[in-house]
Amino acid sequence: MTAERALILDFGGVVTRTLFETHDLSERALGLPPGTLDWRGPFAPETDTLWRAMQSGRISERDYWAGRSREVGALIGQNWAELRLFVRAARGADPAAVIRPEFHDAVVQARAAGAKLAILSNELDLFYGTDFREKLPFLKQFDAIVDATYTNILKPDPRAYALVLQDLGLHPENCVFVDD
Repeated sequence: MTAERALILDFGGVVTRTLFETHDLSERALGLPPGTLDWRGPFAPETDTLWRAMQSGRISERDYWAGRSREVGALIGQNWAELRLFVRAARGADPAAVIRPEFHDAVVQARAAGAKLAILSNELDLFYGTDFREKLPFLKQFDAIVDATYTNILKPDPRAYALVLQDLGLHPENCVFVDD
């Protein structure tokens, strides 16, 4: 008999394509001309000053996204002080369009191998909103979803990983964690 195992996934960047990768979808949803959103974060750090400020520790990741939200909101006459407002407007109508196809394959393979499934996210509901989960029925297949929106324990704090392991009832050596 083999020990129980789990596949633990981050949400943004692993389950979903990043906002950097989906500028075309965001522009369409927000009624912006193609090419308006030109910040590329990790895909072109040399052209994204705000990203470099975050990478150097001068601002937090949440500060980065708050800045981008304000910037994009201003383009359409909105005052978006929170990323969730940007994400809802850009992705709310069709969240399935930003789900990575490879993610579905990984879930099927993990389940077929008898593995448990979990999500460990720093900001699932903070960035996407609680109603976003209802638009993604595949989340019901997950044995645990640990979200720092509620725990206030952000990765890479070891306590975040301990929480998901506790929810799964597994030891770390029986788990694989995928993050972006």
